[in-house]
Amino acid sequence: MFEERKNRDATITPDDLHLFNEGAHFRLYDKLGAHLTTVQGVDGTHFAVWAPDAEQVCVMGGFNDWSKSDHPLQPQGQSGVWAGFVRGVTRGTRYKYHIVSRHAGYRVDKADPMGFYHEEPPRTASVVWDLDREWGDAEWMAVRAGRHALTSPISVYEVHLGSWMRARDDGESPLTYREVAHRLAAYVRRLGFTHVELLPVMEHPFYGSWGYQTTGYFAPTARYGTPQDFMYLVDHLHQNGIGVLLDWVPSHFPTDEHGLGYFDGSHLYEHASPEQGLHPDWGTLIFNYGRPEVISFLISSALFWLDRYHVDGLRVDAVASMLYLDYSRAEGEWIPNRYGGRENIEAIDLLRRCNQEVYRSYPDVQTIAEESTAWPMVSRPTELGGLGFGLKWDMGWMHDTLEYMSHDAIYRRYHHNELVFRNVYAFSENFMLPLSHDEIVHGKRSLLSKMPGDDWQKLANLRLLLAYMYAQPGKKLLFMGGEFGQWREWAHDESLDWQITEYDRHAGLQRLMTDLNALYRAEPALHVGDCDVAGFEWIDASDAEASVLAFLRRCPSGGADIAVVCNFTPVVRANYRIGVPSGGIWREVLNSDATEYYGSGKGNLGSLSPSPSPLHGRPHSLSVTLPPLAAIFLKSEP
Repeated sequence: MFEERKNRDATITPDDLHLFNEGAHFRLYDKLGAHLTTVQGVDGTHFAVWAPDAEQVCVMGGFNDWSKSDHPLQPQGQSGVWAGFVRGVTRGTRYKYHIVSRHAGYRVDKADPMGFYHEEPPRTASVVWDLDREWGDAEWMAVRAGRHALTSPISVYEVHLGSWMRARDDGESPLTYREVAHRLAAYVRRLGFTHVELLPVMEHPFYGSWGYQTTGYFAPTARYGTPQDFMYLVDHLHQNGIGVLLDWVPSHFPTDEHGLGYFDGSHLYEHASPEQGLHPDWGTLIFNYGRPEVISFLISSALFWLDRYHVDGLRVDAVASMLYLDYSRAEGEWIPNRYGGRENIEAIDLLRRCNQEVYRSYPDVQTIAEESTAWPMVSRPTELGGLGFGLKWDMGWMHDTLEYMSHDAIYRRYHHNELVFRNVYAFSENFMLPLSHDEIVHGKRSLLSKMPGDDWQKLANLRLLLAYMYAQPGKKLLFMGGEFGQWREWAHDESLDWQITEYDRHAGLQRLMTDLNALYRAEPALHVGDCDVAGFEWIDASDAEASVLAFLRRCPSGGADIAVVCNFTPVVRANYRIGVPSGGIWREVLNSDATEYYGSGKGNLGSLSPSPSPLHGRPHSLSVTLPPLAAIFLKSEP
């Protein structure tokens, strides 16, 4: 059912050109680029590239000794597209486009913007390739809609493929897509995460950009293998019941000469004005979202990964930088929109259109916005005025919670609002709670190193942080290394410090992560209402003096409640009373201070029985023991 068809018809019709120029062709990868095909019984490759300000476009490569003139392409009417068939060009042939511009004799050699495969950097040529594969993930594809519902458990393990594990012969080289597939799937499955999210795998020249400076919007990086190798990774994860999300970067692209910038001697993909086209933070170029052909290009890229690689969703990077014309710009360094405002109307339209097209074609996936401002209705339908994303990263929760956790416990009483403020807006969007890569680099320290106290307290604080995240409404995301408490910051060119998992304290943290994922998946109260106000109730949010929070997670459709109590101090609190909505037994189903997690083992002996004494507006109350720097989860049972 999911086998790719060989020799797809790459013939470019007048309708294709019309839709492309109109900004409504969202399968450009079937028409532009390099496609192996047969014409009148002759095997070869059909090339097509958009370069409207070119005077001449030629294909150059190993097949013609890199001649800049031997194989000219032909203009396709007034569309700006140049195309042609070159006989004898086979799979694996390296090539570029030599472009002679109409402007001041500008000449340049460019990689293929629609290329499916490129040479491994620092080399920059494109490679003729196919995307044929017989997939084995039909079972996953048939059920994945249920795995992506807002009422389903979604816990994401965020991974940078080049530094997750380096265990080849020299201990230094990154694993290939095929090598990492089995190790990653086994590890993620053992810990119980539902998805992996990969930092951008799209081809990028500078490894230190982590993939966020993309040149190949239709090609997985060759650093780890071929397109089929990457397909193998996705397929294997799917066969193990693990979803795959990709970071996707439509917000900016690098200035490397072989890339998209100044493509045909004109500002084709980017804005010409530096006030609109140059990103002040990263020195990169910003797409011209008002140009129809750029719209076709970007939406085609989004759909491409969902179509040809069976990806389950896209996390869209740096959405805030797209929404605001004055993003990171001082007064006078930006150009207002046609109404005089700071909103980037063309980018807003692109994001809405992209989400519409994604969900129209693939209603069983998710799009996720990394959006760091209070822009309204990011994860609300476009027909209601929203941007149309399925989920939004809760950056406010991340910053406030990490700030709170960094305070020494004795001072936390003065910062209680940093914890409780989140619930003022917790259901204004469909949120994902991210503890991401951005928070453990550039001197910010690892999650474990951020925690105050001695080594035991640091680990206890991290266990508490992770348990608190899983108790809060919202889907979950954790960057690699956080699950076992890596001490040092993430380094993109080194492996994680797997050797420390041999120590009980770090292995205990892994066991906690496994149990948190299992509990989150098993208990409807902890996930069905993640994006529903009926899924959360405070028991007591006011005990700043003791630095204790108590709340209920409830399944909106009924069932057992989960009471969660978090003690953010190293003081054991015996006989701490909380109100609960029902009698019967309340069983302690998880305690982050358990000895198997390297905790002190304080707790409630498995279960508690409430008294009929009303408290916190509830008809019953429990007397609980709160372990130090820990969270307890109590499940109601008849």
